[in-house]
Amino acid sequence: MAETIKDKVELGQVTHSVRAAQAVLQYGVGAMVDFPDQTLVTAAPEYWSGTRRIFDDRFAKALNVDYFALPTDISYARFPEWYFCPKCRTFQPLSKWITEYKRKAKGKVLEYDEHMVNHMQCPQCRQDLVVARIVTVCEDGHLNDFPWVKWVHARSKKPVCSNPSLKFKTGASGTEGLEGLIVECSCGARTTLKDAFDSDIFERMDKEDGSLGFTCEGCHPFNHAKEFCAKYPRTVQRGASSVYFPVTHSSLVIPPYADKLNTKIEQSTAYEECIIKISDEETLEEKSALIKKRLSKWAKTIALEIGAPQSDVEKILIGKWLDYPKETIEVTSVKYRFEEYMALTGEISTDRSSLGDFSRQSMPIAEYDIPHIKSVSLIDKVRVVNALTGFSRINPAMNEEDTGFVSIKRPETRWYPAYEVRGEGIFIEFNQNDINAWMEANPDVVKRAKTLNDNYANSFIGKNHPRTVSPKFIMLHTVAHLLITQLSFECGYSIASLSERLYCSEESDGKEMAGILIYTASGDSEGTLGGLVRQGQSDAFPRIFRKAINSAKTCSNDPVCIMSHGQGRDSLNLAACHACALLPETCCEEKNEFLDRGMIIGTFENKKIGFWSE
Repeated sequence: MAETIKDKVELGQVTHSVRAAQAVLQYGVGAMVDFPDQTLVTAAPEYWSGTRRIFDDRFAKALNVDYFALPTDISYARFPEWYFCPKCRTFQPLSKWITEYKRKAKGKVLEYDEHMVNHMQCPQCRQDLVVARIVTVCEDGHLNDFPWVKWVHARSKKPVCSNPSLKFKTGASGTEGLEGLIVECSCGARTTLKDAFDSDIFERMDKEDGSLGFTCEGCHPFNHAKEFCAKYPRTVQRGASSVYFPVTHSSLVIPPYADKLNTKIEQSTAYEECIIKISDEETLEEKSALIKKRLSKWAKTIALEIGAPQSDVEKILIGKWLDYPKETIEVTSVKYRFEEYMALTGEISTDRSSLGDFSRQSMPIAEYDIPHIKSVSLIDKVRVVNALTGFSRINPAMNEEDTGFVSIKRPETRWYPAYEVRGEGIFIEFNQNDINAWMEANPDVVKRAKTLNDNYANSFIGKNHPRTVSPKFIMLHTVAHLLITQLSFECGYSIASLSERLYCSEESDGKEMAGILIYTASGDSEGTLGGLVRQGQSDAFPRIFRKAINSAKTCSNDPVCIMSHGQGRDSLNLAACHACALLPETCCEEKNEFLDRGMIIGTFENKKIGFWSE
């Protein structure tokens, strides 16, 4: 599906495709997607034609929505709008290309592709059009076309003519850089793209001559919105990483939300009809009144469809719709993670026969004989929901309070785009007393953690999101990376198919946690085949764990790596590089930051400070 600025055009066929995970992450709402024939921006979810609902009540309440939705039929907006013909070099907005196309195309060709969606070509030369390579973005999340008309006239010291007609040319030599990219107008104005990527170029041009105005145009192509913006934009290449930073959250579906009966209710047609009727009500009071009025009737209808007792169904519906939490638990809070930690450690008692999306098996730890490990749990079934809530440009945002955060939906839309993964995992709980004794006995460990904390405090994100990382966190995070690497050799999954989830906090945070979950981050709708869980058995896991720890002793970049005082982004790693501890970023919760092999096996200067030095 493609969109122009004014119209939504139903194509009646699939013209482009992306994977569900891509539509939520790197190609999510507001991101530019380079398809083979054109570049499009993923439109806001309100424009989508097809979705499949995903339910996780705990996660939904934390994000203040009713449910999540997997995209099945996505809409796109056309952006950038400027295209040029590589033969005649004509350079103009898409609207002019379409007008020219309608004037020259005839018969079935015009009827078949009236908006020039399926084949973007120059009507005169019959050459495929090429999209503009550069755009402008601002810190408030706006995305605009480069001001081509203003640029060529301002740089040429000429007023904008009444009917600009541009051509885009390149110099004879391929080594000229930006000075070899030439834009000229039919009125005689001519310039190059020299200095176009300077961060303050538009501000300087406004100071020289403010008659044209180069402040941000305030466009959001993903929802066709335009707002006032007084900031000056920056020129970036279309595919630059700073154009789009998605803000995502993930959550484990845990008991009682993972119960088999709860899952059956959510998958029923009658339940979906109820959700639609509830969503039609505007206020929380109106929703509650409707639920109380029709609860028994709805419970009876759902119970008949899934073949369950009406009383059980009604009890679950009350918990979903009427038993609202007294306080909203933030999805990034320690308390939210602690609920998962309780389920993973078995503190929340569950009946295995009733579990649908979560199944845990506690293993006899005496058979493992691994120092400092308190318990090992095999998670036979686990469902992880990943949701996209917003994005930012130029600088990454972490939540909606950050400057530059752009919400992907309207306030009245009661769902976020998401995708779910059903898989398996291994949960390892560490002995907290051993960790405390290790930190108390090794002052150098605290010093190494302070180095990373100082580097973080001086980084862009650190200045906006103060945080203190403990030696325990660095140790757990590094162990998780080492285990993922080793497990990928043993269980048959690629490294990118595995992911980590860290559980680390102190009593001062309100809850004490020390554990890591390694789970499959890719799988089909039915889950995975059990290869990861099998490696968690007592006859295999101790060997794998020891191999992982031994692998930390050497790195092909040693001694440079082990003696590092800061490497990686913003120097947020110590003894950790791509040859030893870094993983694909899809595996890591912390973007490959806060890693240090020295916390595991010691350093050249002090081999005894590692948690597993002996």
